[in-house]
Amino acid sequence: MTLTTLPAACGIGLRAPHYREVLDTLPPLGWVEVHSENFFDGGTPLAMLRRIASHWPLSLHGVGLGLGSAARPDRGHLASLRRLIDEVNPASVSEHLSFNHSPHRYVNDLLPIPYTRAALDVVAGHVAETQDALGRTLLLENLSSYVEFPGNEMNEGEFLAELVRHTGCGILLDVNNLYVNRVNLGTDTDAVLSALPAGAIGEIHLAGYSEREGMLVDTHSQPVHDGVWRFYREVVERIGPRPTLIEWDLDIPPLAELRAEAAKAQAILESRDELA
Repeated sequence: MTLTTLPAACGIGLRAPHYREVLDTLPPLGWVEVHSENFFDGGTPLAMLRRIASHWPLSLHGVGLGLGSAARPDRGHLASLRRLIDEVNPASVSEHLSFNHSPHRYVNDLLPIPYTRAALDVVAGHVAETQDALGRTLLLENLSSYVEFPGNEMNEGEFLAELVRHTGCGILLDVNNLYVNRVNLGTDTDAVLSALPAGAIGEIHLAGYSEREGMLVDTHSQPVHDGVWRFYREVVERIGPRPTLIEWDLDIPPLAELRAEAAKAQAILESRDELA
């Protein structure tokens, strides 16, 4: 299966404050990622995205499907995403492995799901339906969590591995999220990584967390912290270079600062290549 055609380089999450500067200056970027839902309505945003896609490899990252919900994926959402994919032909399409809706209500958050066989059957059906509707292989992202469901039958890595086996999907490994879970919940990150099929990891995310009352919160509002950089280096040494993204969604800094963060990740990727 083709998980992604992104280069094994570091890209940036492209957000509204940087659209104009990026298109005016055309800086050297490994690739760019945008949130899919921001471009569903067409018009000027979609025209701008077409220009971006003509200059850099593009990843579409979704936040709204909620494939871990009990209810099936929304058909209107799938149709909008399919139109966007057909318009810009992205190198990668990804979505969070989260709960966010019931038949009667949407929640503007990415909520965790239980890691049970019953949940696996439901989620696998949703992932298969989505991939069929989009005509694309999805990368699914692991979440940051602040509580765990009682009665989990497997860890997150084992759950994702089973999804890969059942649906042929890929994995978007958010290293910051996994680090946050290790600190907050005592997650055995080595066990999670050991369970993941390395060949199915098509992309990595890095971001900065905040600290609130002794807990790490995945806010995407800070530079990547030193502990996450060390963990990222361990992951790259373990599985090899992967397309890597710097996410920064709140308190967004100047583009130069974002590119400096990407340069740090790029140096780690290149040092791993040199050792190979």
